[in-house]
Formats: sequence, C-alpha cells, structure tokens
Amino acid sequence: MVKPYENTDTGKKVQVQEMFDHIAHRYDFLNHFLSFGIDYRWRRQTVKSLLKWKPKQILDIATGTGDLAIELYRLLKPEKITGIDLSANMLSIGRKKIESKNLSNSISFQQADAEKLPFADNTFDAVSVGFGVRNFENLEKGLEEMFRVMKNNAQLRVLEFSKPRKGFFQWMFTFYFKNILPRLGKLISGDTSAYTYLPKSVDAFPERDLFRNMLQEAGFKNCQWKEFTFGTCCLYMAEKSS
Repeated sequence: MVKPYENTDTGKKVQVQEMFDHIAHRYDFLNHFLSFGIDYRWRRQTVKSLLKWKPKQILDIATGTGDLAIELYRLLKPEKITGIDLSANMLSIGRKKIESKNLSNSISFQQADAEKLPFADNTFDAVSVGFGVRNFENLEKGLEEMFRVMKNNAQLRVLEFSKPRKGFFQWMFTFYFKNILPRLGKLISGDTSAYTYLPKSVDAFPERDLFRNMLQEAGFKNCQWKEFTFGTCCLYMAEKSS
C-alpha cells in the first residue's frame, strides 16, 4: 500500500488526513498550477455527464476545498450537495468559498470517512469523487459504502488521474509527474512527501478496466470510463440499479 509518509507506522488514512491538513493552504493554487488549469475542464465535463439525470441530492466524497461541489451546484442546481472529507483544514477553506458565493444553504461540508459514511441507505441521487479514490485505505470498502448510500438508479462519477499509455505524451507525462511535479510541489507547499506520494499513488491505482471491474464487483451497473487529455485523467461512470 502506498502511503504519503513511508517512514512512519501510522495507517494510510491517518497519513492522508495529516498530509491534506498540512498542504491545505496551498492546495488550490498547486492543483491549478501543476495541471496548467486543465483540472477546471475535467471537473466541468464530469458534472456535464450528470445533466440528463438532474440529481436532487448529491454526495461529493473527498470534496477537499469544494471545487467539484461548487461546479456541481453551478451546472445542476440540485436541492442539496453534501461534501465530506477527512481533512478539517481543507473543509475550512471550502466553507469560506461557499460563504463567499452565498451557497451555504445549498452546499454543506462535514468531516467524515468515505469508508464509513454517516448516512442512511438509499439517500443520494448521485455520488461524485474528484481525485480521491486513490487515497482510500480500503478501496473496496469505500465503493461498498458509496453503493449503500445511493438510491436505486442513482449515478456515480469518479474522476481520477491515470497514466497515458503510449507515445511521446506518455514519456512527457512520466517525466513531469516523477521529476518536475514533486520538486515544484515541495517548494510551494512545504511538504516534502505530498507531491512524491502523488505520482506513486497514481502508479498504484487500478485504473481503467481494472477499476471498472472493481465497480462491477461492488454491485454497480453500466460501468464505463473515458479518457481526458491524452489519458492523463479518466472519468468513471456507473449506476446503482436493480
């Protein structure tokens, strides 16, 4: 199992929480800077894939500072979006964002564990996760929990980094992700390990067909994925249906 701080004995979940608490103050800037702003487009495409379902109650897991939750509200205007995250510091920044946009009545955040969701069965019309599933300590448990809290016919959207599979872009991505990004991330965030962990966690994640198979094993139907930006990111789409 890949963890942010390999030289300590604490579990991955605790380390992920500590890491994001530590880098929260620079997280948004680094996200946009290190992805050259393409992450905005990825989130927008993720939300657009939900347009025809018009979900009313949405759960955004690993919501971080709330960028995906805000985009969900902007394009879908649901009745309620609930965002959860392990990191209190990330959520604090997210709350300031939604307050500044007067969205506190439509979006709420709470600190919670994706592998032990504090919600009743069959609660949500849609569940989203943006760049969070590779940080789960127990991915299978996290998927089971998502399935449990979704209503019948609810939609799942998982946006996650992936590795380009061929050509010059594969080489360029690998070089940037493993050599340049960790140095820039360390310089700007002040965390020695966080942006070394990022490429390692992407390497270890069961992407594309492997993750689709995991979704199917968790009970999801109509599981599929599509690539963005030469395969540097994938959107996984599935539904809970009887």
